Order: sequence, then structure tokens, then C-alpha cells
Amino acid sequence: MNNYWKFSSIPCIEESSFNKVLERFYNFGISGLVRENIQNSLDGKLPGDTRPVLVTIKTGTINKQDVPGLEEIKERILCLEGRNGYTKETIAHMRSKMNDEPIHYISFEDSHTKGLRGALNGQSDSSEDTWSIYAYNKGVHTIEADENLEKSRGGSHGIGKIASNAASELYMMYFANCDAEGNQHLGGTVQLIEHKYKEHFYRSTGYFTDARQVGAQTSKFYPFENNFHEVFRKDTRGLKIIIPFLREQFNDDKEILKSVCDSFFIAILQSKLEVILNDEVLNSKTIKNYITHEDYYEQTLDKNIANFTPLYFKTYFNQEPIPVTISDVREEYNFKLYFTYDETIPKGRMAIIRTIGMKIEDKKITGNVNKPFNAILIPNSIKEDAFLKSLENESHTELSWEHIKDQKLQRNAKRFINNMSKAIAKVIEEAIKKNNPTDGVMNTSDILYVVENQFKQDLAEITATVKLNQGNKDKTVVKVTTDIPRKPKSPHDPDAKPTSRPNGGLKKVRKPKTEDTYEDEREKIKFNAHPDIVERAILGDKEVVRFDFSGSEEVGKAKVCDIALAVVDGMGTEYANEFNMDRSYSGGLDLTTGKALKIEDNVIKDIVIKKGIAQIKLELTPQYNKALKFVYYVEV
Repeated sequence: MNNYWKFSSIPCIEESSFNKVLERFYNFGISGLVRENIQNSLDGKLPGDTRPVLVTIKTGTINKQDVPGLEEIKERILCLEGRNGYTKETIAHMRSKMNDEPIHYISFEDSHTKGLRGALNGQSDSSEDTWSIYAYNKGVHTIEADENLEKSRGGSHGIGKIASNAASELYMMYFANCDAEGNQHLGGTVQLIEHKYKEHFYRSTGYFTDARQVGAQTSKFYPFENNFHEVFRKDTRGLKIIIPFLREQFNDDKEILKSVCDSFFIAILQSKLEVILNDEVLNSKTIKNYITHEDYYEQTLDKNIANFTPLYFKTYFNQEPIPVTISDVREEYNFKLYFTYDETIPKGRMAIIRTIGMKIEDKKITGNVNKPFNAILIPNSIKEDAFLKSLENESHTELSWEHIKDQKLQRNAKRFINNMSKAIAKVIEEAIKKNNPTDGVMNTSDILYVVENQFKQDLAEITATVKLNQGNKDKTVVKVTTDIPRKPKSPHDPDAKPTSRPNGGLKKVRKPKTEDTYEDEREKIKFNAHPDIVERAILGDKEVVRFDFSGSEEVGKAKVCDIALAVVDGMGTEYANEFNMDRSYSGGLDLTTGKALKIEDNVIKDIVIKKGIAQIKLELTPQYNKALKFVYYVEV
């Protein structure tokens, strides 16, 4: 058997869990996979080439004997040992899928791009050898020598490469490269857990690579020349990503096409990008056929609208951009705003776009989420684009300050994001005034008459009549209230009725608002959950928690919620930062949907509420302290 895959040896197993980033990108679904790979292709555009970057996406099947090194990976998977419920379930799932035949795959092949340099040098410390950085370094991305080009790149955090692994049932991916000289090579990675194989211990990451001895005890990675099956070939300059064992929920051509449109409609309209998906061609001339087609997008404006791409498309084509200036603590940044005000739009969102043409997020403008507008914000120059890039979260799906460690920069980021909402809110307010002008002086005499008479009627209903008898006539003298305030019963009174808890046992928690309070924090409502509505059970290495919000009007009608918690001692004192979810939970499940839970920043995110009930199951690590008591905080 050929030795295609290399794992670095270690003295013992220290980490028994899968890389948490895998779960994060798995939760992003097909849209996250498409976004990461096309963004990388746009970043690799040939300087000076006026042609759009071409990305060819193919889905299909391949025989198992044509997947290089598959038998080696299957042997490794059979050696994996899970130490908690989540890891055991994942390993069992991998074993159930590794013998599938035929094998479904997806590939992303780019053209008019640079490809990776320096493959012939193998494993290298040189920043010029981009093959080595991409193939053998985790959490690192190539830095462009051209400063302006580097600022305009979509990628920055260096973790997006793992998105392709997350889309595979076996967490494996390959990449084929053809450089400027026509050299063709194939590499790849697989993400397992630390494991024991043939009496030796190995790291979790395996590399599809050759290795050569360069000293008595030292070896160096070198890539394989690409003489493999045509699915794994790349014959023209550029890069090709191949993902075998594609997950079933990722294998949907319609959703793939929509994901391309949702994230890159501006890049396509500006002829920076063309995409071929099997037999479908997406370019500046054809994209309209898909975005305006009811087979792909809902064309009627429903109050529960979730996808805003058709609205963005109309806004971009029908409106002229207006200049908008947004400031942080020190500087001002200039943008072009495409803006539509239309009373038929049920929800207002603003697409924030990078200069490469990639959408970052559907921004909710504070206090205006249900206003009838639609907008697109595009940077004027590299300066603005670079600042937006610095605010992107790791998955490039939101402007955020939470990933910024420096306190001054964090405060600056909060100020900018807040000011962005304020600037757009002013535009919305002006549009509302313009479209809803007043008609002059209003005659209020009829209104005052109705109010006065209604007041008299209401007063009569809550007062008793005192009458004076004069002969056979009753004369009304005065009305007095008969309701005398009653002394509340003592809680120790055996006849006292049980106290009903307001809002179903949920107490609203309000955060102090300052100029630099993050706007999304203002929009969320946070509640302290009374113990009566929380049921908690620990069974071995699992914990099941059930929340009953049915008695709360505000939370019970919500569809999803976030849960945070604080440790509480015997005196009732809370310790908000004493409990670390990442150390205590190895994973979890939303029992309502059966989907994996997303745990970020010590908060369990997007728990589904069905008929007022939310239920979750958490996988406990050996470090979990089962004696702890918690206060739960619910955010909707």
C-alpha cells in the first residue's frame, strides 16, 4: 500500500476532540462552503488581468478506488477512540459512511488566477512559497506583497481552509494546483482526532503529501505530482478544491446556485466573477434570470421574508448611489449607499459589500428592522474596505468587535458600527418624511369631543352613584368610588392564593446604554429565568435542560433564543465569568431540531423554541463540575 497520508507523531494523546472550527463551518452549511472557496478564488485573481475570475463548480460521483489514499484514512478512522458522547457519535458516523459507493463529491476550480507558488520547494519557511503556507500551515493565510491588494482580499483569519473539510463526511479534502510554469501537484488534508496507530501516537491532522529525508533524523514534505484521476486533475493555471464524501445536505445544486447569488451578486454584476455550476452559467448577463425566477427565489414580499437578494438586485439596478459618511473615534469613512424606500417591503435590511464584491451580512439597522426599506453599502476606496475587513468575524458573515483584543480598537469598532446604524437611520427617517408628508393643520375639535365623552363614560363605570330622595324623585348628588384598597394578605396566611409570576417567571434584564454600547446588544432583550421554568437532569456524561417559556408572552412567541448562564453560590451571589462552556461542554444537541448546538463566547446560540418549549442536550467533559448551580439568562 502506498503511503499517501502523513501524520506527525506525538508522545501521548492530550486532545481527544475534533477541531471545534469543523462544527462551526458545518453549521454554516453550503453557503459557508461556497463563500469560503469563491472568496479564495477572487483573492487569487491575476494582477492586471481584466477578465473576470472564473469558478467552475461540479458535483458528481466517483469510484472509491479513484480516491487517492482512501484505504489509509479508513484504517485511521477504525483506530479512533472517542472519550465523550459527541466524539463517539461522530466516529461512528464516519465509519458508517466510509464504505459508501459510489462516492459523492464537489469541486471548485478557478481560472484567470495565480495558483500557488513554490510547490517544487516543498515544506518551506519562505513567504514566497504559497504552496507550503496553504498545504502545511493551519490558521495562516498568504500575505500579499502589494499592500493595496492585501487590504482588498476577502480572507484574513486563515481558518477558512477547514470549511472544505467540514463538508466531507470523513473531514477530508484535496487541492490540485497548476502554477505559472505549468507544474501540476496534488495535496490534501484530513481532520481526525489524536489517535494511536500501530503502537504509535499521532496528531489529529493528516497531510496528503510525500516526504523525503533531509538529514539523519529529519524529513521534509514535498507534494505529489498530479497523475491521479481526472476529478483530481488541474491542467490550467489556478487552484482546484475537491471534496469527496460530500454530505447529503450540501449536495443540492439549487442551494449552491442561490449561495453564489446571495454572497457574490455584486461581484457577478460588476463582471469580477463568473461561475459555472454543472450546466448553469452565472455571469453579469444571466444572473437576473435566476434571481428573478420563482424556482430559485420567492418573488412575493411576505412578512416572514428571510432572503433579501431579489430586493438587493432591484435596489442596485433601480437606484443611483448616494454618498454616506460614517466615522469612528478618529476618522471618517466614505461609502456609496444604494437605497430604496417602498411601503410594500415588510422588513428592512442593508447588504454590506466588500470591494471584491462579496456580501458580509444583511445588516439590521437598530430601531428600523421592520421599516420598509432596502439598501446596499459599498466602500468608496481601499481605506474603507480595509477597515471593514478588520471588523469581519472569522467566518466573514458579520461586522463585529468581539474578535478584537485591543481595548482601544474594540471601542473604536463599537463606535463605528453604532455610527453606521445611526447614519442609515437618518436616511430612513428622511425617506419616511418625504413619502409621508403632513397635509397642513388638522381640525381636532371632533377628536377632543370623543375623548372627553369617552373619559366621562369610563369615569362613570368605575364610580358609584349617591342619590338624595326628594318625595318621589331621586336626584343624583355625587359619585364616589367604592373600591377601598385592601391590605395584601400575609404570605403566611393559609387562605392566601399562590402568587402568579409576571411574564411566566422571566425577569427582564436591562443593560446600561453608553455611546459605545454595541447596537446589536441594544436590540436583544435579556431575561433572567426563574428556577420554576427550568428543568435540569444529568445522566452520566450528558446533561438535559428544558425551558418552559409558554407562560411568557415576550419569549414564548420567539422562534429562537440564546442561553447564557452564571454560577450561583449558596448565598445567591452570581459569578458571571466563573464558568467556561468550552472547557465544560464538548458539544450539544438541540432536541427540538436534532441539530448540533453552536456554542460561542460562553453563549449557546440559536436554540429553537417550539410551542414555548426549548430543550437541549449537552455533552459533558471530564472537567465538568456536576455540583454547580446556575442562573440562566435567556436572550431573544
